[in-house]
Amino acid sequence: MPGRASTKSTKLLGLVGPNAEKMVSLALQGGGAHGAFTWGVLDYLLEDGRLAIEAITGASAGAMNAVVLVEGWLEGGRDGARQQLRQFWKRVSLDGGFSPIQRSLFDHFLSYWSGTHGSTNIWSGAFSQVASPYDLNPLDINPLKDALNELINFERVRACKETKLFVSATNVWTGKIRVFSASELTVDHVLASACLPTIFKAVEIDGEPYWDGGYTGNPALFPLFYEAESDDILLVQINPIERRSTPRTAEEIRSRLTEITFNANLLYELRAIGFVRRLIDEGKLSTDDYKRVLMHRIHGGAQLDTYAASSRLNARWDFFKKLKDLGRASARSWLATNFQALGRESTLDLTNA
Repeated sequence: MPGRASTKSTKLLGLVGPNAEKMVSLALQGGGAHGAFTWGVLDYLLEDGRLAIEAITGASAGAMNAVVLVEGWLEGGRDGARQQLRQFWKRVSLDGGFSPIQRSLFDHFLSYWSGTHGSTNIWSGAFSQVASPYDLNPLDINPLKDALNELINFERVRACKETKLFVSATNVWTGKIRVFSASELTVDHVLASACLPTIFKAVEIDGEPYWDGGYTGNPALFPLFYEAESDDILLVQINPIERRSTPRTAEEIRSRLTEITFNANLLYELRAIGFVRRLIDEGKLSTDDYKRVLMHRIHGGAQLDTYAASSRLNARWDFFKKLKDLGRASARSWLATNFQALGRESTLDLTNA
């Protein structure tokens, strides 16, 4: 619940470029390869330069985008952030920096679990329902770990004072969300946030296992209620909430279940924001005690929704570039329509959330 009132400040905080006019916090959803859409959104927001980024919360691919953006900014400002984001997505693509062995392994895992190994192979399809990463990858090889370690200086991220950063993961034992702040982040925290249990082993942190943060908060909004001064939260959403068709094939059913699961907690938090804001507007709650959050959303619309959930495991560079271009176009359109509303009113209708 957005239970703490914000302390209004006329000073822009966070990652502040020379053209910054307004301040927001970013909430970055996870969704595997679809996170390249978020890359495009961030790339355009950085290029535009009118938004100061006070805080960022992310899960899964959203967490990776957040960490890469912050580290790149600390290295070289907004141009450094844009360059680092591009390097990251190029590096983790199957056409990028993986060695032949890593590429073969990663391609095998992604194609195997996404169902692209061939519908005629009924035995492979059946085996995918019972085999686990503990069977298929006993050495726990994760090419993403090498990519992050090569690109990200986590010591610099932990020392970051310019912006607030929150990465969420799901505790396997308790089933609860765990939010890690920038000061404690290592490569394992980011990998935990993006740990799909059908592909990778659980990531242990302080002796406890963690899975993808998207299961319990995609992304977690509540850190921005309590830790950020800005009332404006800009959500970059990549998982469709509605699909006006009934899934019938096994693949369609799995895809829709994934989308529903990865949106459930976000919808809960959006409803809470709408409920508190309504009570504030009716005079039943005071802004001295509660924060009146202004919610905004950039999403890919019908173009992004045409991709099934299984395409979240498509790690081809040409696919990443398509999503990036869509993200840039979506951010450009959103800013053109909604920039003036920032700081004044919400542009996301929460009545039906």
